[in-house]
Amino acid sequence: MKFSLVAAAAFALTADAHCIFQELSVNGAKQGSLAGIRAPNDNNPVYDVTSQDIICQKQGTTSSKVISVTPGDKLGAFFGHVIGGAQFANDPDNPIAKSHKGPVTAWLAKVDNAATASKTGLKWFKIWEDTFDTSSKQWGVDHMIANQGWVNFSLPTCIAPGDYLMRVEVLALHSAKMANGAQFYMSCAQIKVGGSGTFTPSTTVSFPGAYQKSDPSIVVNIYGLTGQPDNAGKAYAAPGNVPVIQC
Repeated sequence: MKFSLVAAAAFALTADAHCIFQELSVNGAKQGSLAGIRAPNDNNPVYDVTSQDIICQKQGTTSSKVISVTPGDKLGAFFGHVIGGAQFANDPDNPIAKSHKGPVTAWLAKVDNAATASKTGLKWFKIWEDTFDTSSKQWGVDHMIANQGWVNFSLPTCIAPGDYLMRVEVLALHSAKMANGAQFYMSCAQIKVGGSGTFTPSTTVSFPGAYQKSDPSIVVNIYGLTGQPDNAGKAYAAPGNVPVIQC
């Protein structure tokens, strides 16, 4: 019985450490909670990279809003422990537990109508990433936590006009030394890009398909000889070996 209670408590603490991408900002202007966002109904991660859930998470909240953006805009993706941010006052796991080290990436896929397009069968390309800084020993997640849940990046200036789904992903690697231990957190924002960009990606990937279960960036021990999550001082490449586009 004692073991069961301890195990149950450990599970609860682990579950409490999760997060949800739930709001977009454009040049600092917050668009509203879940506005233009396809988000899950809970903060549990995706473990199976071959699942349809690896695209935009489990089917949950939907929105009819499409958010207008322009190439070069500064975009912000807000991750919170639960919808609204903190689960309770002084929540230590908001936006996510500090132990959940890993990279953050952002992707686009062109669609006919961002509000109604299916998430399946799309061709994705990476527009930004924050992986691991070997000098500071800081992960993308560390920067997200320091920014109170906001992941900020600029929309590349060359993106062609049209509707897109924008997928922003946090990958937590604290338990990734075992198969199916990596935790993926993502939602998809519905955006309409203006301007006169002409970029057409020469290489795209599919979700699922971009990541393999045995990818050395997914099954990885990020703890060095001292037990710190410093990847033993080595550089880290985000899963799939997909480069960020260059305008």
